Amino acid sequence: MHGFPIIVPMVHEPRSRGSLSRSSDTQLIRATSRRAGNRAPGDPDDLVLRLAPRLAYFAGVARTEHVTRAAQEMQVPQSTLSRALARLEADLGVDLFARRGRTVSLTPAGRTFLASVERALAEVERAAEEVRADADPATGKVAFGFLHTLGAETVPGLIHAFRADHPRVRFSLVQNYGEAMLEGLRAGALDLCLTSPVPDAPDLVARRLDEQKLRLVVPADHRLAARRRIRLAEAADETFVTLEPGYGLRRITDALCREAGFTPRVAFEGEEAETLRGLVAAGLGVALLPPPTVPRPGVVELTVTAPRAVREIGVAWLKDRPDTPPVAAFKKFLLSRRGNLIPG
Repeated sequence: MHGFPIIVPMVHEPRSRGSLSRSSDTQLIRATSRRAGNRAPGDPDDLVLRLAPRLAYFAGVARTEHVTRAAQEMQVPQSTLSRALARLEADLGVDLFARRGRTVSLTPAGRTFLASVERALAEVERAAEEVRADADPATGKVAFGFLHTLGAETVPGLIHAFRADHPRVRFSLVQNYGEAMLEGLRAGALDLCLTSPVPDAPDLVARRLDEQKLRLVVPADHRLAARRRIRLAEAADETFVTLEPGYGLRRITDALCREAGFTPRVAFEGEEAETLRGLVAAGLGVALLPPPTVPRPGVVELTVTAPRAVREIGVAWLKDRPDTPPVAAFKKFLLSRRGNLIPG
């Protein structure tokens, strides 16, 4: 996908099991007490809350070495600035300034503190600029996830069409399987994802956009290779190669085989549809797969007449999460492609 700004791999983190460790228990108790407003005396987080609003005042006075001039530049009353500095020094328990009338100079402790404060303020400024840039209607960012099987043609075509009207919008692209992408939505790592099956969860919103026919892929020298159409029940005695459990296509394969009256015998479980197609060509088994972007030699793809073998493709996002302008624009674009998402 030449020209797309970023592709970021996502790692699926399994849900933790078992009891919490002693340290985890302590962290949970402390977090609960904070939410309840019961901060312990001397809590480091409590100190941070007191210090944070005064850091910019401290840096301003350190820069000008003059309280009145700093107050004018920051447009705050001099009395407010003086009180903030006094409270900052009291909280730290050290003198940050040596005072000579309204002129001040940093003490050794003040110089040490200033170096860290300037780094912290610069990081806050950088973070503010980043989130503003990501929300910019013209140049903002969309974190977009999609299935591996949609990566060769469908997603590049969608982004190319969208960028015709939004040429400077940036994309953070993630290829993964469905469950991992839904966890990405919940974790805030993704804004939108194209997945299958279309999820049904109370914390998500999902819209069906299109469907894709699945074919039974067999080796070119297979007994069924001369056929054009097949009922899936006719493959009940075959060995299957499938995606791993947790992949949407695996759930669909298992459901279609159940509907056809059998449980597939699985010889291999993989992560990529094209890997499965290659293993079919090698004679390892048969597979239910969406059509390839480019026909692969060594296999024959049969239309399944019964049961109806399709997978629905949908877009999902986190319920009640506000959209930035670029995310809203791309969501609207995807919804406009309902029924016309899959090429061909």
